[in-house]
Amino acid sequence: MAARCSVSHNALLSLLPRPMLSSRAPSRLLRPSKVLAMARRGFSSQEDDFASPDDLRFEPPLKIVEYPHPILRARNKGINTFDENLKKLADEMFDVMYKTDGIGLSAPQVGINVQLMVFNSAGERGEGEEIILVNPIVYRVSKKTVLFNEGCLSFPGIYADVERPASIKIDARDITGGSFRVNLSGLPARVFQHEFDHLQQGVLFFDRMTEEVLSSIRSQLKALEVKYESQTGLQSPERIDDYKRREEVAGFGRA
Repeated sequence: MAARCSVSHNALLSLLPRPMLSSRAPSRLLRPSKVLAMARRGFSSQEDDFASPDDLRFEPPLKIVEYPHPILRARNKGINTFDENLKKLADEMFDVMYKTDGIGLSAPQVGINVQLMVFNSAGERGEGEEIILVNPIVYRVSKKTVLFNEGCLSFPGIYADVERPASIKIDARDITGGSFRVNLSGLPARVFQHEFDHLQQGVLFFDRMTEEVLSSIRSQLKALEVKYESQTGLQSPERIDDYKRREEVAGFGRA
């Protein structure tokens, strides 16, 4: 089993891509100023923005929260307590990530609205390197963008093109609370940005798709909405037929 560790630049860039992801030439340029404005306001140091012990309480085994569950759109609190419970939460997140064939996972995807993500681009326990990021903030993004065919554990069986910056610089904390800044490119940059979206204002990957691409998966999204209503007996909290693009995400990976 690979050891949980803090992030290093060389380790992140050495992670290998998965076959399910394929790159394409960029089709448009990013607006960096709009990206940074959105990313930097995602976390503040006000006391009520930090998670309480109750916010971080969980019972294993964790389960993936699927669209359109409202917890995926909820605000996620920062973390200022770095203890054994947080390490156990990260361990459990890795376990469910591997069991569901994922390469990245955010805390809200397992029902916990805090700013924590884990990923391993190798996607296999004992291979690659396990990365844990707490309270991440985007510091700088590249103007070059790349299209990838993305999937998401909260959208089982759905894959579609999403455009994102090719490289990104971030500030974050590791599992012990240590601060660091790191540059990411390639697949690690892609995985980070996907999970970062989950942590910041409840952005989902279809929020970043073009209208054409979104139309190609509309029927699959409707099927998940029907599944939610059948399982919960509740009305779906959102419907793709009534979808209106969120203005605050327009500049992040899209023109």
